[in-house]
Amino acid sequence: MKRIAIVEDNRDNRLLLSAIIDDRYELIEYATGRVALDGIRSDPPDLILLDISLPEMDGTEVLRRLRADPALARIPAIALTAHAMRGVRERLLAEGFDGYVVKPIVDEEELLDTIARLLESGVSPASSAMPAVAPAVAAVVTRPTSPVQAGEQPGGQPDGAK
Repeated sequence: MKRIAIVEDNRDNRLLLSAIIDDRYELIEYATGRVALDGIRSDPPDLILLDISLPEMDGTEVLRRLRADPALARIPAIALTAHAMRGVRERLLAEGFDGYVVKPIVDEEELLDTIARLLESGVSPASSAMPAVAPAVAAVVTRPTSPVQAGEQPGGQPDGAK
């Protein structure tokens, strides 16, 4: 099963994304860019859904750091943003994102099609770079067991949020 990292500080948005895609993909959720970088470096996914407006380190900085790491540079990343003004899509694609989806997500098919297209393109080296594991282990959904492990403070606020 393909693995997708969701990097999103808003719990409701993570829940919505999970409801849309968790029956199709194994999900790993992160609430901050810093936590996501550590997690992605230690356990690379096949694709990343990356919020642009993250606290501490925005999504474009997270992507810049991923693209600078040869082991992670080719993992497809889809920008998730509420910014739908003219030129934003083009700017994000020029910065290295492989796809762009506007929040709130009202067209589930657009998200699913974008994910499928990028995963089918075979761009991601994550699967081949990962060590072989037994199928029973590979099927386990890896999610933080508590909000704090996801980089989120109790009460639903991400680390560093005021």
